[in-house]
Amino acid sequence: MLNITIAIFFIGIISISYEQGIFTACIFMGLLILLFFNREQRYITSVLLAFLIGFSIFMIANNFLEATSFTKEIKIVLNRLSLIFIILSLVVHSLIFPRKIVWYNNKPNWTEPIVLPFHKINIFWFWLIGIIVNAIVYLVFIVQKDLETLQTLFWFCIGFSLINAIFEEVIWRGLMLSTLVKITSPGYVVFITSVGFGLLHLAIGFSMGLSLLIAVAGVFYALITLKTNSIYPSMVFHFVVNVGMVYSGFII
Repeated sequence: MLNITIAIFFIGIISISYEQGIFTACIFMGLLILLFFNREQRYITSVLLAFLIGFSIFMIANNFLEATSFTKEIKIVLNRLSLIFIILSLVVHSLIFPRKIVWYNNKPNWTEPIVLPFHKINIFWFWLIGIIVNAIVYLVFIVQKDLETLQTLFWFCIGFSLINAIFEEVIWRGLMLSTLVKITSPGYVVFITSVGFGLLHLAIGFSMGLSLLIAVAGVFYALITLKTNSIYPSMVFHFVVNVGMVYSGFII
């Protein structure tokens, strides 16, 4: 039954992203039925439902933004700021269903290793190598840009990258991961939060293929958060990736 609930949640993200009103209403109805008739999974269903409610408000806010005369850069930044509606919805949920939210607001613990099939690597080096590899990949695209373009995008790049990294990490590796890991296995929670994280990018026009590729990045962020018991290393990693995406032309 949990797998069905998670599948409905993923379909809900897709449906809301593509603004399928009637189908989205059916998704909400299905989750409400599960909420009232499946006691064993009531809490996890309520968390997922709270997320989708916040996400729906996020989409409404951004439809309003699209109708304004703001520049493209301002609209993108305001779009990222609108993620606050998802955060607020999850916070309200935590007040209705009072359970302590940790959200990994701790100093990073770099002592836990990442265990690979034939090798064990220190989490700090795993994190640093991941950042360097991503930086090199994006650098291939960035060097093709002229200096004037890079200078023009500087403040937008910093603002967008910072806001997006903080808000998305608080949502997925903070609130969602720390909440769900208490009620199901860490591996399953990594799967839920990573796929959900990837699918959320459908709402800003990314393709399904690219969104699922971003879900793979979500696995890295989740592993780093769980191993260091801190959200901050994944925020830094996410920030570097965002800078690369802006300067390589994926965002604007």
